[in-house]
Amino acid sequence: MNTKTNSLPIPTIDCQVHAYERNHPQRPWVGYLKGPDEVTGDDMVKAMDDVGVHGALLVSPFSLYGYDASYAQEIQAAYPKRFALIKPFDIESRGIDDEVAEWAGQPGVVGVRIMLKDGETPPVDHPGINAILAAASRYSLSVNLLATGKLPYVAEIAKRHPNTRLVLDHLGLAQPFEPPAPPDAFGDLSNVLALSACDNLAIKISGACTLSHEPFPYNDIWDPLCRIFEAFGLDRCMWGTDWTRAVELLTYEQGVEAFRVTDRLTDSDRVTLMGRSLTRIYGWSPTID
Repeated sequence: MNTKTNSLPIPTIDCQVHAYERNHPQRPWVGYLKGPDEVTGDDMVKAMDDVGVHGALLVSPFSLYGYDASYAQEIQAAYPKRFALIKPFDIESRGIDDEVAEWAGQPGVVGVRIMLKDGETPPVDHPGINAILAAASRYSLSVNLLATGKLPYVAEIAKRHPNTRLVLDHLGLAQPFEPPAPPDAFGDLSNVLALSACDNLAIKISGACTLSHEPFPYNDIWDPLCRIFEAFGLDRCMWGTDWTRAVELLTYEQGVEAFRVTDRLTDSDRVTLMGRSLTRIYGWSPTID
């Protein structure tokens, strides 16, 4: 994008991408992630360059690497102008304070992630979750929450930690790894909108195209998305593709261009949603040469 404010270019930033090597003994996978055999840092940069995306938040893929973010760190070291880093943390760890402190000191780090998995919801006073939230606040890191089906719980922990910046991953909604989209893809929208009352919570508009029942440019997603924009304000909303989780449903280009061609966003809206809000929330921006 060539839109400018105060004569400075506003970068286009993807709020969530993943990259990984193919499985090998030196860095073995701990699980499985549907998609290509590998999507390296070089692959990710090429995909971004092809469609004019200047930078991205690189989230270490939990399904493949668990709590080990070493591959994401290698990519960031190779492309420090293009990527910032987020990694998941183990809420049952006994060394959370030291782990968050160490992570906060690494190059390119902007956030931590908590995976609220399927099954029993932790209590709101869970010591590990509260330790991560408190430590992230001390080091000015955003806490990214994968919390599908647990949105009222997110509201409770947001109230307990008003000085911690929380970010809700993937619209707070269940998103598919392959077609078709869920029949009632936005069925939990009321709980998403209720979270807009939490002033310390922002929301990733990531993977939204995978919720569409229509082909590109996915016109059926815009009514619910606009309700989210109105509730949260665009300054708390960040566009992203969730590449490569979305690879079976659309191309990277489609995940970008759907937000560029729609008439439901003004040019100013696009600048905010696709870069400016992320820069403010995470305190990071890629370098445009």
